[in-house]
Amino acid sequence: MNALEIIAENKIREALDNGELDNLSLSGQPLDLDDGQFVPLHLRLSQKILRNAGYLPPVLQLKKEILQLSERLAEATDECARDSIKRRLFEKKLRHDVLMDSERSAS
Repeated sequence: MNALEIIAENKIREALDNGELDNLSLSGQPLDLDDGQFVPLHLRLSQKILRNAGYLPPVLQLKKEILQLSERLAEATDECARDSIKRRLFEKKLRHDVLMDSERSAS
């Protein structure tokens, strides 16, 4: 952590200890981070259309599949089924890592 992060964390901790953050108007409500404020203006419309059509970028689709496979693995009792799920989970994680590396190198 850099010095600025440490100062911010200390200020937040102080405010929590003093009860200054207890009665905020949206306390306990989920944040709406899907309003596109972090998307550049020229991309907002296209991303909204894709999102409304149910499209997920490949990396997010793989994360979703990895989560589903992990849940299935936790519930599986048959050893043969567990091996099959483990193999598919490994493949999905590997593909995810490759996609992430290619995105990093493209940046």
